[in-house]
Amino acid sequence: QGEGKGAALSQTLSPLQPFKDQVVVVSGLAANPKQTDRHAAGCAGFLTGAQIKNTDGYDVLCGTSIDQILARKFGDDTTLPSLELGLEQPSMTGTCVVSYSCAYTNTLSWRDATTPVPVSHNPRDVFERLFGDGDTVDAKSRMIQLKREASILDNVMDDARRVSSRVGIEDNRKLDQYMEAVRDIEKRIQKASTSDKGMVTADIARPAGVPESFEEHCRMMIDLQVLAMQTDMTRVSTFMIGRELSNRAYPQLDVPEAHHMLSHHVNDPVKMAKVQRINQLHMEQIAYYMKRMHETKEADGSLLDNTLILAGAGFGDPNSHDTTRMPTLVAGGLSKGGQHFMAPPGSTRSNILVAALHTMGVEQAVVGDSTSPLTEVIA
Repeated sequence: QGEGKGAALSQTLSPLQPFKDQVVVVSGLAANPKQTDRHAAGCAGFLTGAQIKNTDGYDVLCGTSIDQILARKFGDDTTLPSLELGLEQPSMTGTCVVSYSCAYTNTLSWRDATTPVPVSHNPRDVFERLFGDGDTVDAKSRMIQLKREASILDNVMDDARRVSSRVGIEDNRKLDQYMEAVRDIEKRIQKASTSDKGMVTADIARPAGVPESFEEHCRMMIDLQVLAMQTDMTRVSTFMIGRELSNRAYPQLDVPEAHHMLSHHVNDPVKMAKVQRINQLHMEQIAYYMKRMHETKEADGSLLDNTLILAGAGFGDPNSHDTTRMPTLVAGGLSKGGQHFMAPPGSTRSNILVAALHTMGVEQAVVGDSTSPLTEVIA
C-alpha cells in the first residue's frame, strides 16, 4: 500500500509489522515469461532464474540455484553446506504437470543444472541429520553419534577398496565417485567432532515425526533451521512452506478446498478471500521465522540482523498464471528494509539473486535471466 519508505503493509503482510524496518516489499518483477508450463518454471526458476527443459524423464535441465552457490562458499566452514526443507512429501520422479518432471516442482535447490536437491519434510529426519539419532542435542550424545558414524564409514571404505580390485574400468569409475562422496562425509564428521559447533544445550528434543497441524509442523521446521544456524552447523537454508501445485486444504481457516484449485478463483470474491487467508497464514509463519531469529542473540546483534531472507511465490496472479508481477519479499538485517520498492520496467526477479550473491561475497555477474543486480533492496 503506497510506495517508498514508510509504505503501509497490506492485510496479507500485516503479520510482518513487528519487523517492518527489516522488510522490503518488491513489486514489478517478472520471471520466466517464455516457459510453456509456468508451474514447473516458477518453482525451478525461483532461485536459478533459469529456463528449464521440457521433459518428464530423468534428463532434467535447469540451472544452479543461489543457495547451492552459497553452500559451496560457506560449506567448508560448516558441518552441513545447506538445508533443504519443506512441509509436503515430494516426489523427484514421474510427471507432476504435463511433460515436466516432478523434480521441477518439488524443490527450490539445484546443485547444478542437472541435479535437483531433494527436500526433507519430516522434522525427525532433519533432527537426526543435524544431531544424530539420540533424543537430545546435548554434546555427549552428539559425540557418541559422531564416533559411531565414523566407524561405519571406515567399514564402508574398507569394503569399497576390496571391491575395486575385482571390477572393470566403468564400475571402478562409479566406485571412485562413491568413495569420493564417502570421503566428503568423513571430512564433515571429522570437522564436527573437533568443533564445538552444534555442541550446545537447546530446548528441543527429537521430534516424533510429522505433526498433524500445519502450524506445528511449520514452526518445528523453522525451529530446527534457526538452531542449525545458531550453532553454525549451516549458513544456508531453503524452505518450501507450500510446494507447487499443492493440494493442501486449510480447515482451520474454514478453507476445505485444495489450495491450488482455489487459486484459480476466476475473480470469485469468496474464493479470493479464502486465498487471502491462506496467504496471510503463510506470512504468519515467516513472521515466526523472523521472531525466532530476532530472539537468537549473537555477538553483534541477533541472527536476524545478520541474515538475508528471500520469500515469494511462483505466480504474480495464479488465476491467470501471470508471471510479470511476481510477489517478492526481501527481509532481515542485510536488506534495505522499511520500504515498498517498485522495480524499474524490464526487471527480473533474478536481479535480486545476483544482488544477494554480491552481498554474500560472491561476485557472479549473471544468474539465469538477470539483467543487473537490484542493489536498491539489499545492503
